[in-house]
Amino acid sequence: MKKDVIIIGAGASGLVCAAVAARRKRAVLVLEHMKRCAGKIRVSGGGRCNFTNLHAGPENYRSENVHFSRSALSQFGPSDFIALVEQHRIRYREKEDGQLFCEKSSEEIIGMLQQECTEAGAEILLPAHILSVDRKHGFDVLTDRGRFTADSLVVATGGLSYPTLGATGLGYAIAKKFGIGVIPLRPGLVPFEFRQADLMVFGQLSGLSLNATLFCGKRSFTGSILFTHRGISGPAVLQSSLYWNKGESIVIDLLPGTDLREYIISKRPSTMTVANALANFLPRRFVRTLLEPVEASKTLSQLSNKELQVLSERVHTWRLEPKDTEGYQKAEVTLGGIDTHELSSKTMEAKKVPGLFFAGEVIDVTGHLGGFNLQWAWSSGYVAGLHV
Repeated sequence: MKKDVIIIGAGASGLVCAAVAARRKRAVLVLEHMKRCAGKIRVSGGGRCNFTNLHAGPENYRSENVHFSRSALSQFGPSDFIALVEQHRIRYREKEDGQLFCEKSSEEIIGMLQQECTEAGAEILLPAHILSVDRKHGFDVLTDRGRFTADSLVVATGGLSYPTLGATGLGYAIAKKFGIGVIPLRPGLVPFEFRQADLMVFGQLSGLSLNATLFCGKRSFTGSILFTHRGISGPAVLQSSLYWNKGESIVIDLLPGTDLREYIISKRPSTMTVANALANFLPRRFVRTLLEPVEASKTLSQLSNKELQVLSERVHTWRLEPKDTEGYQKAEVTLGGIDTHELSSKTMEAKKVPGLFFAGEVIDVTGHLGGFNLQWAWSSGYVAGLHV
């Protein structure tokens, strides 16, 4: 079967690309190996789809080429996707920091994208497993449902995160087949695992959360930290994982915005114990774990200046070296991917393989937590759809 455009992957970027290309009167076929479209959209935002962020800009993305996302975001930004959502009368709300969620369900966004494809005339074939991709007179895609050819091929296969939803390395394999570079891959937006010694001490805190600032290299993130039975998670941790390399330490300020040393000095002389003083700011379970028994029972007036300094440093600069991350099973995104230097930032087309496009998570552009990754999917899918 001959088409103008074949898109591999019926996820966020693939569906947007299909609708846009089909509205340009291109004959479009989307091939998806799962039985349903858009698995990652379905689980996004706890099932309510954090579909964009009002503040999405290049500074919210991790990439070897920090400027690559600028063009696509300017061509199709948050306001453009919001307009589409409103056109389909989907109710939404802002949760915090510009994060937009559906009032009801992620299924509304999936239904919207499928309707856009149907009305534009794009065909979606699923399940269809890709057996081979070649380039002869056009792009030749062999599947278990037949052989298809097209002038343009869009790889919108996603990354390696969420393997239970069908994630595979197909997109990277296609890139390598055509001689296109791939930046090394690793899990992103993922919890950290404790080393054994730290697990013995802090593993008992599973379920406890507190607000903190994490410093990872030159980046810092403030938000909730959640202790798990394996390590730490929560928004601040997931954000930090985008910039962490194995073997590095992270530094945690357990009392952001509060100077513990000044607070204790202001309370002297006092019979308040160190443990009770910290419990004014931190969960008591955590305080009991953080402090030695002798230290916890001392009164503020008994603390020497040196002891106070040591305590302050421990609270404001708690240094932790994770054993590793929890891997792709728990990761929300994949860091790395198709080398952006190989692509046109305006079209998503491979510079040395005319007609071959990439879109979405498969590219080396990874957003922060909070709707940025879906916005990248919409933006990159849209510009690819304009040019296939």
